[in-house]
Amino acid sequence: MYKFIRNAVLVTVMMLSAQAKASLEIVITEGIDSARPIAILPFTFKGATLPNQRLDEIIAADLMRSGKFSPLASIKMPQRPQSAAQIDYAAWSREGVEAIVIGQITEVGIDRYTVSFELIDVLKGSNAADRQSLNAGRLTGSAEHILDSRETTINGSQFRQYAHRISDIVYEKLTGERGAFLTKIAYVLVNRQVEFPFQLVVADYDGANEQVLLRSKEPLMSPNWSPDGTKLAYVTFEKRQSQIYIQDIYTGRRTMLSSTPGINGAPVWSPDGRRMAMVLSKDGNTEIYTMDIATKALTRVTNHRAIDTEPSWSPDGKELLFSSERGGNPQLYSVNLLTGTTRRLTFEGEMNLAGSYTPDGSSVVMVNRTRGQYHIAKMDRQTRFLQVLTKTNLDESPSVAPNGSMIIYSTMHGSSQVLALVSMDGRFKARLPAVEGQVKSPAWSPFL
Repeated sequence: MYKFIRNAVLVTVMMLSAQAKASLEIVITEGIDSARPIAILPFTFKGATLPNQRLDEIIAADLMRSGKFSPLASIKMPQRPQSAAQIDYAAWSREGVEAIVIGQITEVGIDRYTVSFELIDVLKGSNAADRQSLNAGRLTGSAEHILDSRETTINGSQFRQYAHRISDIVYEKLTGERGAFLTKIAYVLVNRQVEFPFQLVVADYDGANEQVLLRSKEPLMSPNWSPDGTKLAYVTFEKRQSQIYIQDIYTGRRTMLSSTPGINGAPVWSPDGRRMAMVLSKDGNTEIYTMDIATKALTRVTNHRAIDTEPSWSPDGKELLFSSERGGNPQLYSVNLLTGTTRRLTFEGEMNLAGSYTPDGSSVVMVNRTRGQYHIAKMDRQTRFLQVLTKTNLDESPSVAPNGSMIIYSTMHGSSQVLALVSMDGRFKARLPAVEGQVKSPAWSPFL
């Protein structure tokens, strides 16, 4: 299934016949036991009309799906304080909870709500409570246990988005790393039973708020986000040949970028958004090119009799990573765009494909084939240590979250093609099957 030549020519597409529904559900399969305990209390509500979404549930789900936190079940919460002043820190410490989120929602008008929350460090709160008792009720340094406290007014349609925003704040305060819960994913759905079987879909990172950007009778492949998160590049076969298009995800406007004779495939935006790397065969062989998006001027990057494909930019935009069989079996290579110097990066395993740099440039994520099994792997660029992260079947198309914490990829679960998540350390794993149908070719957006 995962043959290198298929990736090179970008023609063969797995035809999926199950009924597809454009929504995903995340099924966590591994990694919660090692996560940090945290408590997201139900937000108290003051008003007449209850919002139709629970902020605490969305925040808890976000943090759990990050693989770094294990939210305490509501039934195990020792108390329901409404502010930091009401917290019994000893009770929460006995539950092993490291941090607590307490929030309030106040209805202030028609479909208008003021949301406030506090993020509280339990250990620091315990120390502050001890100092308070020792100083006859005069609490010194009392704010140090409140890691963050915010208030904003939103409308009813913004609850889910603001919950993701709170999750980002909590995640960053507790890990020192930027959260990625306000990001999106793009993916392809295929349903051969309808008139337009191929769908290009954009959704929140967790599968909610799905939006079908394009329906087509012919295959759609290789979605890739612009650096500003407003557009997607992709490959379509709508005119019975491969073509590269750019589509605005907000207006729906489409622009053809490349339709040269032969292969037009694997479009990838440069970090500055000005160029597009792609695979073309217009000169007879399958090679890597870059295109100036404004002028459509092409620059040939590789020139080898072997098949070169699957380009990916380095974070600084100075190099391209690509797959090539120039050494025999497909492996990953990098080319310096200024000097043209090319070097081989991977040697371990039978094949290494579909490579991309992590956002900080320290590692390369790829599909590694060892003993006939295709799995997602990560290689440290300095030590060259290669770590296989997954144990699923026929893994392909890895895409890294913009904060470098997670990888989304396509895999098989039983007879179904699904999306899956794995943390960068390999400990946390989850599946994202469609509620009905099958999904593939995921692409994680930049920060939005």
